[in-house]
Formats: sequence, C-alpha cells, structure tokens
Amino acid sequence: MRIATWNVNSLTARLGRVEEWISQAEPDVLCLQETKQADAAFPHEAFTALGYESAHFGDGRWNGVALVSRVGLSGVTRGLGHEDDDQGPRLIGADCGGVRVYSAYVPNGRALDDEHYPAKLLWLERLRHHLTNECDPEQPVAVCGDYNIAPDDRDVWDPKELVGMTHVSEPERAALADLEAWGLVDAFREVYPDAGLFSWWDYRGGSFHRHRGMRIDLLLVTRMLAERTTYALIDRNARKGEKPSDHTAVFIDCDPAGG
Repeated sequence: MRIATWNVNSLTARLGRVEEWISQAEPDVLCLQETKQADAAFPHEAFTALGYESAHFGDGRWNGVALVSRVGLSGVTRGLGHEDDDQGPRLIGADCGGVRVYSAYVPNGRALDDEHYPAKLLWLERLRHHLTNECDPEQPVAVCGDYNIAPDDRDVWDPKELVGMTHVSEPERAALADLEAWGLVDAFREVYPDAGLFSWWDYRGGSFHRHRGMRIDLLLVTRMLAERTTYALIDRNARKGEKPSDHTAVFIDCDPAGG
C-alpha cells in the first residue's frame, strides 16, 4: 500500500497538479492538508474520475484536510472529538484498506510568544488523547500530515538560524515525541536516517533552489506498519514547475497484511 501526504496550500489553486501527481505516483491513500475549501466546494468528482473515494473536513478558510483512497474509505471521523477543539478543521480519519489513516494539519504556532503557540501544544496533546480513545497501537494506524515541527536538527537546513523560532523549539519537539510514545514511528526516518532531506521550502529567497528547507511533513505509523515499510520518498518534483505548493508530497510503501 502506498500512503502519501501533501500540504497543497489551496486545492482550488492546485487541483490540476494533484490530479497529475496522482496519475503518476498512483498512491493508494493520499492525505491532503490546507485545502482551504469548505466541504461543499470539495471536488469529489475529480477524484472519482481517477478511481478514488474522498472525504473532506473544511470550512473554506486557511485549514481543511482530506482523505483520498482507492482501497476503500469507511468509518470517517472529523475532528478531535473534543468540545473545546477551537483550531478549526484539522483532522480527518477513515479506514482505508485495513489501515486506520488520519490526515492531520497541526497548527503553526506562529511564534514562541504568540497565543497560538500554547494552542499548538494543546492540540498535539489532544491528538494523543484522541488516538488513545479511538485506536490500538498494536493495529495498523497511520497519522500523516503537516506537523509544523521538524523532529530534530537533521530536519532543518541550519539549526543555528532557527534558534528561538517555532517548528524547532524543545516544547514542540517534546510534544511530538510524546505523540510518538503512544506507539507511532516516523516511517520515512526509519528508511532514511540522513540529514538534509526536506519537504517544505519557503517561497521567499529562492529557498528551494538553495536547499534551505525543513522536513515537517511526516508519516507517523504504528510499529507493525513501520516494520513492513519497504520504500519511502520525498517527491521533490512535485515542488517544481508552475505555481507549486511550498510543501511537496511524501509517501511510503508498506504491506499492512505482512505478506
């Protein structure tokens, strides 16, 4: 099974690029973030034409998450199931081909002294509680998406330039590690331990061509899936060309059945 994640930074602006990428990469499940669409505007028909089912959770603002699957899509849940979830549509889950898959768009946090920063940490804590209530770490589960956190210094172009900024702060990394302690493994990192592999590059300053990026788009999977992962890729080509997202697609190949 090929499971992919991609923050498309407006599906309205980049639907054609997503359709093209799906035709080329042929993911079994694609987790989308930052669709910036309301549910009523989501282009289900475009994915149906490609042979995929889809589910979306969005309100038309800066967030929005979706699941696109050609191996089944059932048991859809939206949100964290918490009455105080005030960060907007950022999580959608479904059963896809024997795997419980979530598309997650973790809040940015903005700055260490911004009120959105503790809200980001709280959201991650609530995500862990949600998994505890809804899932079994001994079963195939994948929580994929834009985490807005670089797990360690290998995942940024220059740690010294980012001191005192979000995405690399110790509390954020600790919150991510706590989430993983529930029973999740960074599947891409298991395949590629190397530094300098990024999934996001700022639009400004020629960052993509200067290789000034961060790896913040993660596929966190339960150990049984991590052990059955045979391939992983950050598809840099999806960041090239006309009007790309500032993120690129990342995917893994795994065998949930262990055959």
